[in-house]
Amino acid sequence: MTHRKPKVIVTRKLPDIIETRMMELFDCELNLSDEAFTREQMLDAVARAEILVPTVTDKIDREVIDAAGSSLKMIASFGTGVDHIDFPAARKAGIIVSNTPDVLTEDTADMTMGLILAVPRRLVEGERLVRDGEWSGWSPTGMLGHRIWGKRLGIIGMGRIGTAVARRARGFGLSVHYHNRNRVAESLEEDLEATYWSSLDQMIAHMDILSINCPHTPATYHLLNARRLGLMKSHAYVVNTSRGEVIDEAALVKALSQGQISGAGLDVYENEPAVNPKLMKLKNVVLLPHMGSATIEGRIAMGERVIINVKTWVDGHNPPDRVVDTMF
Repeated sequence: MTHRKPKVIVTRKLPDIIETRMMELFDCELNLSDEAFTREQMLDAVARAEILVPTVTDKIDREVIDAAGSSLKMIASFGTGVDHIDFPAARKAGIIVSNTPDVLTEDTADMTMGLILAVPRRLVEGERLVRDGEWSGWSPTGMLGHRIWGKRLGIIGMGRIGTAVARRARGFGLSVHYHNRNRVAESLEEDLEATYWSSLDQMIAHMDILSINCPHTPATYHLLNARRLGLMKSHAYVVNTSRGEVIDEAALVKALSQGQISGAGLDVYENEPAVNPKLMKLKNVVLLPHMGSATIEGRIAMGERVIINVKTWVDGHNPPDRVVDTMF
C-alpha cells in the first residue's frame, strides 16, 4: 500500500543527510542555492505547500499566512525561536506550528560561555594584535583584562539554555544569579547554587556580567534599555546569545562608547543581518555572526526534529514539538 507524500517546501539549504531523508519521505522541494527566499518566492511557496519548513530568518507574517489559503497545513520551523511567525494568524488559519527545542541548548550555552570568557579577558583584541603584527612581546601591563573567577553572573532567562550556562559558569568559579518569569525548582537552585532575584533592576545593579538567555517576545522587547543599562556597574559586561531585539542596541552603543559599562559580547543583533556600524567601530565589544547554534551535530539534530514533527503529523498524530498558545 502506498501512502500519499505531502508537498514540503524547505526555504534554505539544510545538511545533506537531512535533505536526503526528506526527499525519501516527502514530496520535497529544496533550496539548493541557500539564498533566502524573496517575498514573492515565500508567497508562492505557501500557496503551493502543505508543509513549509522555514528558518528563524524567514518572516512568516499575516500576509504570508493569508496567501496560503487552505493549502498550508503545517509550518515546521527549523529552529527554536518562533518569534518570526505570526502565531495568532497561523492559529486562526488552522495551521499547526512546530519548532526544534532542546537540541541547541548545549551548543548555545558553549558559545555563551565563550563570550563570557572572551570579553573580560580581551581575547579577540589580543588575537587581532598578534595577527596585525603589532605585538612586541610580553609586558607586565600588556593587554590587561579582568578575571571572571569569583565574579557575579546574572542570567536573564533561566530556561534550558540559561540553566546550561549556569552549570558551565559554576565550573569557572562564577557566582550564579538569575531573574526569570517563574522561579525554578528549589532542587535546581541548590544544585546550581543559584540566587533568585524577583526584581530584574536590583539584580542588574549587583552583577559583574549579564547573560541574556530569554526569548524575544513583546514583553522582552528592549528589556535591557537605556535605563537598565544605566543601572549596571561601570566594570560590568553584557553577553547576548538570545535575540538582538531584547537589547536596545542604540542605548548599548552609547553605554559602551561612554564607558557606562566595560564591554559586550554579541552573537545576535536588533536588525539582522545588518550590524550597527557604531558597534563595528568599538574595541570593547566582540561581534559574532549569529553562530551560537552553529555545530554540525546541532544542525543535524534540528533537521531530525523537523522530520519527526512532519512525519508525526502526516501519520495523523500531534507533533511532539507543536507550539502552543501558552508560549505567546
